Amino acid sequence: MIGLIILGLASVGLFSILWYTLLTGPGYYGIDYYWKFLIPPTAGAVVFILIGWYMMKSGVKKGKEKEIQLLKQQ
Repeated sequence: MIGLIILGLASVGLFSILWYTLLTGPGYYGIDYYWKFLIPPTAGAVVFILIGWYMMKSGVKKGKEKEIQLLKQQ
């Protein structure tokens, strides 16, 4: 459940960064200044997407294992 929340928030963050990039250009300061402030949040969003995806996958396995253990106890 928490993995899904992390994945969702990181996806929304990455979408907003990409949307901002498409709507605004480099502007007055140039392309180097522009990308210097966009690379860290983009990398962070990608990392959190991977963490959320991993947490979702590992949570499914644990849930199935608990279900199997409950069935064996009966």
